[in-house]
Amino acid sequence: MGKRSGARATGPKCIAIVGPFASGKTTLLEALLERTDAIQKQAPTGSGSTVGDHSAEAQAHQMSVEASIATTRFLDESITFVDCPGSVEFAAETDPVLAAADLAIVVTEPDERKIAALQLILHKLDALGIPRMIFLNKIENATMGVRDMLKILQPTSSVPLLLRQIPLRKNGIVMGSIDLALERAYIYREHATSEIAPITDDDKAREVEARFSMLETLADHDDALMEQLLEEIEPPRDAIFDDLAADLREGTVTPVLIGSAEKGNGILRLLKAIRHDAPDIEATRARLGLEDRGETAIQVLKTIHTPHGGKLSVSRIMTGTVNDGMELRSSAITAKVSGIYDLLGKTQNKRPAAAAGETVALGKLDEVRTGDTLTGAKAAIPSLAGLDGGQAVFAVSLRPKERKDEAKLSLALQKLMEEDPSLSLEQRQESGETILSGHGEMHLRVTRERLEGKYQIPVEAGAPSVPYRETIRKNVTQRGRHKKQSGGHGQFGDVVLDIKPLPRGSGFEFTDTITGGVVPKQYIPSVEAGVRDYLKCGPLGFPVVDLTVNLADGSYHSVDSSDMAFQLAGRLAMKEGMPGCSPVLLEPVLKVEIHTPSDATARVTAIVSQRRGQILGFDARPGWSGWDVVEAMLPEAEIADLIIELRSATAGVASYRAAFDHMAELTGRLADDVLNAQGKAA
Repeated sequence: MGKRSGARATGPKCIAIVGPFASGKTTLLEALLERTDAIQKQAPTGSGSTVGDHSAEAQAHQMSVEASIATTRFLDESITFVDCPGSVEFAAETDPVLAAADLAIVVTEPDERKIAALQLILHKLDALGIPRMIFLNKIENATMGVRDMLKILQPTSSVPLLLRQIPLRKNGIVMGSIDLALERAYIYREHATSEIAPITDDDKAREVEARFSMLETLADHDDALMEQLLEEIEPPRDAIFDDLAADLREGTVTPVLIGSAEKGNGILRLLKAIRHDAPDIEATRARLGLEDRGETAIQVLKTIHTPHGGKLSVSRIMTGTVNDGMELRSSAITAKVSGIYDLLGKTQNKRPAAAAGETVALGKLDEVRTGDTLTGAKAAIPSLAGLDGGQAVFAVSLRPKERKDEAKLSLALQKLMEEDPSLSLEQRQESGETILSGHGEMHLRVTRERLEGKYQIPVEAGAPSVPYRETIRKNVTQRGRHKKQSGGHGQFGDVVLDIKPLPRGSGFEFTDTITGGVVPKQYIPSVEAGVRDYLKCGPLGFPVVDLTVNLADGSYHSVDSSDMAFQLAGRLAMKEGMPGCSPVLLEPVLKVEIHTPSDATARVTAIVSQRRGQILGFDARPGWSGWDVVEAMLPEAEIADLIIELRSATAGVASYRAAFDHMAELTGRLADDVLNAQGKAA
C-alpha cells in the first residue's frame, strides 16, 4: 500500500466530545477551554459555573442533559467543541452533532464497567463513518497497566486501538506520560504545561516495546514503514506523524491518548493531536457527499429557545459563507438570518458573518428544525443527514395542573420538541390523554422540569392508560324495541339482533338477513350505527371487539319509525343482550426485542418472566461482540416502567423495541383489579 498524505488539515474544526455517562466529558471541555485561554480558570462540575451543563436541569441532576457548544482558539485556529451527554437517555442529542462533526473525542475511563456503554458509542461512530480518538481519562485511577486496559477495550472497537502514550509511574502513582511518537517524557503539573523530562532506564524498555507495537500497526497501511521496520531502520519522525494523521482520517485506527481532565493533565498533547491529525470541513463534506460549488450550505446541529433572544439554530457552515440578514431555504421553508453568534456555553458573542467550517448560532430561523440542511442558493439541496431518534421506551400521560394552562402547555411542548426531536407527542382520542414519550424516566423528568421552570407551567404526570378491550364468548339473540309517544309523531324502532363471537383479531362485522321488508332498507344503516355506538363501551366498560352482529328481524311503523328510532333500538338490543354473551376482558400483548450485554441476559429474561412475559428465545446480537437480543411477548400493562428495571440490570445500556402483536384474555385477580379501577374512574 502506498503512502498517504498526512499533511495538517487547516481551518475551523468541529469536534464532538462523547463518551459513557460520568466519564468526565464536561470536565474535559473545561480543561480544553482553560488551556486555550477561553476561560480563566477550570470550574469543577457541580459548581454551577462550568461552560457545559449550565442549564438548571443539568445542575440539579449533576449530569449532562443536552449538548453544550463552546468555540475557542488554539494556536490561532478556531475549534468548536460540542460536549454531548453520556447517558443513553439523552443520546439523541448527539446524532445531529455527529452528522457534521470532523472528529469525535471519545472520553472513557480505565474501568471495565464502562465497556458496554463505550460499545454503544463506537458502534454509532462506525455507522456514521466518524473518525475518532479515545481520551483515556482519570488515568490516575487506573488499577491495571494501560496496555492491559487496551486489551479489554479492543473488542468494543471495529478498528485497532493505537496507544500513543504510556503512563509514567512512581511508587504506583501516575506522574506523567511518555509520547510514543515523540519519544519524549512529560511530568504532569496540575492545570499547567507538563515538564519535559528524560526517559529513565527503568522506563526505556516499556517505551521501546510500546512504540514498536504502535509502529507495527501503522505499518499495516504504509509499505515504506513496513520495510523500515523489517530492516530495523528508524523511520523519520515526520513520516510517523503523517501516518498517525492519515490513519485517523481514514478510520483505519483509533488513537488512544491518556490524561486527567480534572487535573488538566494531557490536555495540551490532546489539543496538538486535534490540530495536526483531525480532518477538516473538506473531508467532512466528502463523507456527507456534499460538493463545494461555491454556494452556501449549512447543517443545523441543535435548536435552542433562549429566554430573551428567541430561537437559535446552532449550525455548521458546510460551504460558502453566511451573512446577517441572508435568506436561507430548504425544500419546505425560506427563512432570514437575524443575528450570527459564537457560543461559549450560554454566552453569545455576535459577529457579522461566518465562513465554511465554522460552527455558529443563527438567530430567529423560526421554521428551521434540528437536522435541516439549508442553502443560500435559489434551489434547495438534499438533506445531508436524516435523524432517527429511535423508538421511545418510556411515556407519561401529561396534563396541566390548571386548566387555563392547556394552550400554554401545547405551545411549550412544541418548543421543547424543537429543541429535542427525540421527544414525541400523541393525543389519544379514546382516553383524552396527552402522551409524551421519550428515552427514559430521567429524559421525561427533565422535560417536565423544563415545562415548570423555563415555561412556568405546573404539570401532573402519570402512567398512560392501557387500551384494554372486551369481547364475548357466547351467542345471544336479543330484541331491542324503542317506542315513545309524546303527542304528534312518536318514535318506533324494533330489531332482533344475533350477537356472536368471532376469532381473535377479526374486529367487528355487521350483516343483515332481513326478508319481506320487516325493517326497511333505509333504516338498516341506522341499526348498524346504533350497534357501533354501543361497542365504544361494553358491559365491562371498554370498547368491544371480535364479534359479529346480524340484524335478523324487526318491525316498523309507517309514521313513527325514523333513523334515530332504529339507531336507538339497535343500541338498546346490544345493551340488553351483551351481558348475557359472557363478556371477557382483553389486554394488548406486545412483541418485544431487548438488546442487552450478554452478561446481563439471565437477569433480563428473569425481569421479563416476572412481568408475565413469555420468552421466545435469545441469540447473539449481529455485529455486536458480547451482546444478545432477547425476544419475548409482554403484556402492555407490564411495559410502562420496564426500561427502568432493564437499565438498572445492565449498567444503564439496555434498550428495546416493541410493537403490538395480539390481544389476549385477562382473567382472575388481574382482571378484577382492572375492572375495579375502571369502575372507580367511571
